[in-house]
Amino acid sequence: MMTSATDMRAIGDAARISGVKVPTIRYYEQIGLLPAPPRTEGGRRAYSDADMRRLSFIRHARELGFEVDAIRNLLHLQDDPDQPCAVADALARERLAEVERRIAALEALREELKRMVEGCSHGVVGECRVIETLADHGTCRHHTR
Repeated sequence: MMTSATDMRAIGDAARISGVKVPTIRYYEQIGLLPAPPRTEGGRRAYSDADMRRLSFIRHARELGFEVDAIRNLLHLQDDPDQPCAVADALARERLAEVERRIAALEALREELKRMVEGCSHGVVGECRVIETLADHGTCRHHTR
């Protein structure tokens, strides 16, 4: 499908429409997530509707926390839609497992902070549970790896 010059967008317009900042668009081109677009006679980048869809895909994947390599793999899958989706499923499962680990760590952190705050006697710093816990990790129930 041929794209007419009127369907093409300058990088500023592509950034505004896609919600991806101009330097980030250039970075995605540099690392190969977004193909280098054609240039106008004046040397300016010109983005097609397909580029806009790809930028939207990348932005959404980044919002969901996918790393660049995983996005690259997902884009390769998207570019060849007749292949099985097992790889996409595996990437999503890996991301879900990471999110669940982070949630567990955050919940443990929340409990430790609650314990610190609830232990506050509103006295002087020398008797402050918050300062005591921060000064001696051994008194903390939340341990990071």
